Amino acid sequence: MRGTVTIIDKGNVRVHSYMAPDAGLNVTTQLIETPGRLVAVDGQVNVADADEVVAYAKELGKPLDRLIVTHAHPDHYQGAARFSAPIHALEVVRDQMAARGDLQDLNGVPVPAAETAPTDLITPGTEVVDGVPFVFEAVSGGETTDQLLIRLPEQGVLVAQDLVYHHTHMFVGNNDIARWEVILAELADPAYDTILPGHGLPAGPAVLAENAEYLRAARELLGDDGEAYKKAIIERFPALGVPFVIDISNYYLFGTRPA
Repeated sequence: MRGTVTIIDKGNVRVHSYMAPDAGLNVTTQLIETPGRLVAVDGQVNVADADEVVAYAKELGKPLDRLIVTHAHPDHYQGAARFSAPIHALEVVRDQMAARGDLQDLNGVPVPAAETAPTDLITPGTEVVDGVPFVFEAVSGGETTDQLLIRLPEQGVLVAQDLVYHHTHMFVGNNDIARWEVILAELADPAYDTILPGHGLPAGPAVLAENAEYLRAARELLGDDGEAYKKAIIERFPALGVPFVIDISNYYLFGTRPA
């Protein structure tokens, strides 16, 4: 297996967190295993990594109820069609995905928009799936304009996806660092001891402070020169992975196309 799977046992729920390899930006797909089914969250940047997640899910022997796409960044849905399940998303996320049109993954595999289009809309609130309450919240600003946050209150699990990164560089291309800092402060809640990031391995509550530190540094270092910012942020956080995320940020901020 190219990716890494971390299993978190929460009694009647188990989370299988798949992290793609570095070449797949360490994007995570969460497989939430309830007593009788699976709910997948986010569909990978590369089709090959999505195939690996799907193969792993089949070994669990439970039907895949749905794939939830949390936001309209392509690295979280380009492999969505491979899950062969209803695709759920907020209405605004569905529309943002449609606006992006046809794409291709990092390996050049075509990703037709029609194949990844959400089929079911998520309404913020609580939905009980196979006896397990899922609390859906719409979050605006920060890492992207609109994103879905999922809480599993009975299990103390926060499915944060790209509201949180873990041991990887963070995408600041939405140029909304101040709002993101507020969001991170709002996520701090002792009732949730497990935080599932959109890039990186599962984490505990300390990851929120780590992300806040990174954003403070980004706010300090980010000027009008993308290459200077990349050099400075890597020097500040040399242990973090996936520096290509900085290149993607610079493309959004300065129009500098990633190498």
